[in-house]
Amino acid sequence: MAAIIALMTVMGFIMVGEWVSTRSRAFIPSVFITAVLFLIGFWTIVPKNVVPQASFGTQFIAITQAVLLVHMGTLMDLKLLLKQWRAVTIALAGVVGTVVLAMGVGSLLFSWHTVVASVPPLTGGLVAAFLMTSGLKAQGITALVAYPVAMFVVHSMLGYPLTSWMLKRESKRLLVKYHANPAPVVAVDDAKVARATNNTTAQVTDSARDNETAIAPSKAFSRFKLRRWQISDAYDTPAFMLFKVAIVTALAEWVASLLHGTINAFIVCLVFGVIAHQFGFLEDSVLEKAGVFHWLMYGLLAYIFSNLSIVKVSMLSGILVPIVTLIILGVLGMFLASAVLAKPLGFSREMAFASALTALFGFPADYIVTHEVVSIMGSTDKEKKYLLDNMLPKMLVGGFATVSVASVIIASVFLKIL
Repeated sequence: MAAIIALMTVMGFIMVGEWVSTRSRAFIPSVFITAVLFLIGFWTIVPKNVVPQASFGTQFIAITQAVLLVHMGTLMDLKLLLKQWRAVTIALAGVVGTVVLAMGVGSLLFSWHTVVASVPPLTGGLVAAFLMTSGLKAQGITALVAYPVAMFVVHSMLGYPLTSWMLKRESKRLLVKYHANPAPVVAVDDAKVARATNNTTAQVTDSARDNETAIAPSKAFSRFKLRRWQISDAYDTPAFMLFKVAIVTALAEWVASLLHGTINAFIVCLVFGVIAHQFGFLEDSVLEKAGVFHWLMYGLLAYIFSNLSIVKVSMLSGILVPIVTLIILGVLGMFLASAVLAKPLGFSREMAFASALTALFGFPADYIVTHEVVSIMGSTDKEKKYLLDNMLPKMLVGGFATVSVASVIIASVFLKIL
């Protein structure tokens, strides 16, 4: 009975966060509402061990962290990344600008451990926050585990409205160009990418559940996939998919153990996921097709929020001051880096900055914000299609390059310099 009540409590907090986010059209992140509910709960009647009681304990997380990174590898569309290399370059440059300015100035204002613990989630999302909280616990620096959680919760509060503003300015520029020459000036492949994204994701209203899911996978590199892995649909069951994921994960962890920490195990899992996907052993979005992705993500999210149990009311100001300061520094670094590359790579400053800002939330928020801006700024179907074809592919690949790849690498590196 206690386990069921604990599960009901945890999922109830997550559910309310999603509902508020839906009602606010994604401008109030669900992670913010969920975090507040966990804090209030821990300060009042919710047991501090509610998350492990709900089955999201250390053994669950030990499996989840590795298989989710393998899953992320099955989302990688190498062909799209190569085609949109300019957007990828700008997005990654924005991440570098964030790290340089936040680390450079931040380390002068706050302790080294505070800055190192907080910056990686600023360059990514859920997985980066998890890696840092786990790393801090493993090294016994438990006093700082609330910092990556707070960064994960707070930075999206700035990311959504600022990105929306940039996209609105870009839309105005594009519409002037469109009316000067109504013939669409956009690559056919880009249009296909924009339309290929699953429309049902528009119902998902923030990055809490899926901010590590980067791009609805296409058939890129399908000609290189080994067709012998395909079997009859009758045997291609969720159990078979999970069995294959377990094989790849086990191989990745074995190779990581042979490397003795030279390359972080999480990066090895990501790389093995990419390889298994490109050779056709793992399907696109394999954990989603197996029907377990959201359960794993909810568990990971709950595990991260369980770290808020150590936060007391008296600690809030001490946590929020460095977090807000580092966010301001990070976003400024992101703007400066993207502005420098915008003109040489043929982007407007607004589009370049918007692409870089995807590091603050990733998919599906980048998809949702772009569609909402287009629905406001476009007055006809043709205008809306033109805006989507020019902005959405850049936003999607930007979010993928930063949240799904760069943030994992940065978190892995920062764990070594704590």
